Amino acid sequence: MKKFFIGLIFVSALFAAEKTVIIEVEGMTCPLCTSAIKRSLKTTPGVVKAKVLLSTKKATVVYDDAKTDTSKLLHAIEVVG
Repeated sequence: MKKFFIGLIFVSALFAAEKTVIIEVEGMTCPLCTSAIKRSLKTTPGVVKAKVLLSTKKATVVYDDAKTDTSKLLHAIEVVG
C-alpha cells in the first residue's frame, strides 16, 4: 500500500466533548485503502464514528476530545500506509 498524504481540513465542536474533523487523505487508490483507514480509525480509543470516502479522498471522524486528539487520528491513518 502507498504512503498517504494527510492534511487536516476542518475541526468543529458538536457537543461538549465530541468534535468532528475532516482529514484529507491523498494516496488512497482502492476500496481496500478506505477500509483499512476506517478500521484503523475506529480502533483508536475515543473515536465515535469514522467515514472514509475514496471519491473525495477524505475521512470524516467524530471523536471524544477527552480521550483522543487529532495527532492520534493522523497517526492511525499513517500506520496503515
